[in-house]
Amino acid sequence: MRPHHAYAFVSGSGGSPDRWSVRHDASRASPAHDPLPSPRSRWIPWQGADGHSPDGRSEARSCRLIGVFEHRLGPATRRPRRPPCISHRSCSSRRGAPGGPALSDIDVRDVSRSFTVDGHRLVALERIGFDVPAASMTAIVGPNGSGKSTLLRLIGGLLAPDSGHISVGGRMVTGPGPHIGICFQEPRLLPWRGVQDNIALPMELAGVPADERRARARELIDLVGLAGFDQARPHQLSGGMRQRAALARALALRPSVLLLDEPFSALDALTRERLDEELQALWAQTATTIVLVTHDIPEACFLADRVLVLSARPGRVVADIPVAQGRPRRREDPAASQAASAVRAALERSGTPVAEVAA
Repeated sequence: MRPHHAYAFVSGSGGSPDRWSVRHDASRASPAHDPLPSPRSRWIPWQGADGHSPDGRSEARSCRLIGVFEHRLGPATRRPRRPPCISHRSCSSRRGAPGGPALSDIDVRDVSRSFTVDGHRLVALERIGFDVPAASMTAIVGPNGSGKSTLLRLIGGLLAPDSGHISVGGRMVTGPGPHIGICFQEPRLLPWRGVQDNIALPMELAGVPADERRARARELIDLVGLAGFDQARPHQLSGGMRQRAALARALALRPSVLLLDEPFSALDALTRERLDEELQALWAQTATTIVLVTHDIPEACFLADRVLVLSARPGRVVADIPVAQGRPRRREDPAASQAASAVRAALERSGTPVAEVAA
């Protein structure tokens, strides 16, 4: 039997080396070597029993990803593995085709999730149920601790529910997959890689050929408005540009579902509004099913087709508010204001002050 080695990196909350926890075997001197993963690599969540990161920070930072790259030394004897196709035109698993992520609708049924904190059971979500139609955009708002980010991680397969089930495109969610893209509040770009190579990372992990992933990365760079910054490192980019790169990376494998966990909340108001408008345009081009978690009620009503309102913990859906507004949208359209008023009223009825949601 050939010796087995593993290399793992942790996507931390910042670009400085002291924020990165790295394990490597003797053949790898540092993460800067950027080892090529095998097709057997996979993404797994890193978190404590309470669903939070080991440093105990807030829910927005609680799900960090570990990329586990398995390497086997010696002659390559494995049978070649066909990489996933990322072309809409040629791939048999394109949306609507049998055998792939045929539909991008989401079905959440009676889902509950709890965590154990200091020996006590903490119920984060209780009997959550809703569906998201294919190619639509749904926003989720609620107070801090209502389980919004936990719900996204359940849909994305990063967590498993205690009870109930979740399906995407008619398939039960049992773990992460290329048909679901996730973008977090923090961009979590690899600091030693340029924009193009960061965007190409999911394709590299999936075994997509180099020429195909370079072409797809360049296509996404143009799509998110980063032309000319292909080789720029994360520290050379503004906050908005880093978030654009993270969004492009989430779209690399053409997922049928895109989960956004407050992706613009750390940005200034002007940059955030501009990215909201760009997200609306991007959604119109890709027809991806989007679920957006946000504390910003006007943002939710500007972007989404409907807004789900969660109660305080344990999180339950207390209102499902449609936004009767066509596209493209303008912030001053009356339908968005009416929907925002309905969201605020639903929060007040559930006993949650609106100020707590916007905090």
